[in-house]
Amino acid sequence: MSLLVKICGLSTRETLDVALEAGADMVGFVFFPPSPRHLSLEMARELGKQAKGRAVKVALTVDADDATLENIVETLRPDILQLHGKETTARLRDIKAKFGLPLMKALPVETAADLEPLAGYADVADRILFDARAPKDATRPGGLGAVFDWHVLEKLDLKLPFMVSGGLHASNVAEAVSVTRAGGVDVSSGVERSSGVKDPEMIRDFIRAARATEELMVR
Repeated sequence: MSLLVKICGLSTRETLDVALEAGADMVGFVFFPPSPRHLSLEMARELGKQAKGRAVKVALTVDADDATLENIVETLRPDILQLHGKETTARLRDIKAKFGLPLMKALPVETAADLEPLAGYADVADRILFDARAPKDATRPGGLGAVFDWHVLEKLDLKLPFMVSGGLHASNVAEAVSVTRAGGVDVSSGVERSSGVKDPEMIRDFIRAARATEELMVR
């Protein structure tokens, strides 16, 4: 099975086009005001039209209420919702029932103990994203460039598709996939020249490195 590559936190037409032309399978758009990658609904509408039919559109939210989700869904027309907050399994069921969209639940990881909620989420979500646990004083849960110990996932027995993120870049994506055997990788800060500012060449390099990893796995 081919490796899914997601470029997250895209916020301009130019960098979205680079990601699409380079072959990103998924493109992520952040709707969370504390993030430097936060997207206005107006820009989301434009980028959503640009990405339509070219890649899976992912809307990232953090503990968003129904009204916020409704605005995002109506504007972006996402293919999947990425829930990156402290949403409970009950909240996931509620969102799924109300919006009828696939859900990707992000799970912050530092130690094996952090995998405890996984079973509950796996019953409801369509995909799991393992991300590095943010420091206690952090203002946002992801996109911080931190790497977690991938060996925590080494013996993972999960039937649900999953991706890894957290501090990934072109130079370490091969190792991340090799250790975790993840079906997908998700990058944001690892393709930025400064916080929230995507670098076209870094996007191309990351996707190229991820594809090379995929070829090695086939062999």
